Amino acid sequence: MTDGDLIERIAARGDGVTADGRHVAGGVPGDRVAADGALIPGPNRAEPICRHFGKCGGCQLQHVAEVALADFVRDRVAGALAGQEVACGEVRPALLSPPQSRRRAALSALRAGKQITVGFNAAQSNQIVDMRECPLLAPDLFALIGPIRDLLGTIAPQRRPVKVKLQMLDQGAEVVLEGVRAEGLDAVMALQDFAGAHSLARLAIDQGDGLETIWQPEPPTVRFGDIAVEVPPFAFLQATAAGQAALVDAAREAIGDAPAVADLFAGVGTFALSVQAGRKVYAAEGARDAIAALTGAANRARTLVATEHRDLFRRPLVPAELGRFGAVILDPPRAGAEEQVKQLTASAVPAIAYVSCNPASFARDAKLLVAGGYRLDWVRPVGQFRWSTHVELAGRFSR
Repeated sequence: MTDGDLIERIAARGDGVTADGRHVAGGVPGDRVAADGALIPGPNRAEPICRHFGKCGGCQLQHVAEVALADFVRDRVAGALAGQEVACGEVRPALLSPPQSRRRAALSALRAGKQITVGFNAAQSNQIVDMRECPLLAPDLFALIGPIRDLLGTIAPQRRPVKVKLQMLDQGAEVVLEGVRAEGLDAVMALQDFAGAHSLARLAIDQGDGLETIWQPEPPTVRFGDIAVEVPPFAFLQATAAGQAALVDAAREAIGDAPAVADLFAGVGTFALSVQAGRKVYAAEGARDAIAALTGAANRARTLVATEHRDLFRRPLVPAELGRFGAVILDPPRAGAEEQVKQLTASAVPAIAYVSCNPASFARDAKLLVAGGYRLDWVRPVGQFRWSTHVELAGRFSR
């Protein structure tokens, strides 16, 4: 590597990449690499704001300035499409969620003697970085870390990992602890005292025999528009309110004024309930507890949302079923929706709003859709996992 080689981009795993394709850990576009391998800082480098950066696996890109961070998110999507040779009408600027906006996190904890460690795992390691600050988490969630550390001193087993799942709901924070031991009256009272003292929406534990709800003063809900959904423990939600709003707005734009819409992989109703006003919506989801929550909310609100518990990987909607809809919303898991996409290519559905948490599987499915007669009108990259290499997006396909 010669003196002064320029870092041109950031790779999918966060390394800087030079023009000749060499990866440099910690490199940022605009940095140069000296002859001895040292990085010469460029204009797109930022000072990390967290003491844990470089150890904690929660962030990989705090050293990247805001403009370059947004470019990375956008380029991840554009690069995935280019890799599949998929033409796109417009790759829009990326929308980044602000700091301290993560309303959902899964942490790890470990008790060793009297010491309790709680935090994200170190990068590519099982070691837990003890969280003493976090610029990612919503302040109300981070405020629980210290009290949870104290609580685990009474119920965490020695030297066995505990999962700590946190999520903000309408009524306050939800805490789910997996791998703990609440044996005896003192432990149960400690859990209830903790939940009451911190006004939790729900506290649930798993001692190895399944989840037990310890505290739930009223059914915890999440609102999509004006509709409240009574969600199961640690139900999947978008990681930030800003990210959710960006993806919902994109989906709403993509489906336009279609009078009948299918929401496939609907979860607890993030999209179905957000777009249902003035139209009929069919929502399908394979997770039984999620579709039950969506069904209950849709019925209570007297919406025109019809629901079905359906495994779309094994039993995707076929063209005869898809023909009832003016638009389809897809929001599959990271693996994508290949089987459902194959059915869509044989259908006459005019518009598809495809929401994805994996640019690679999205690009693979996009190639199938384009080969089947759709065009990719636009994509909106979304970086709701700030300072992370995890990228999401929403795109519109039309016939």
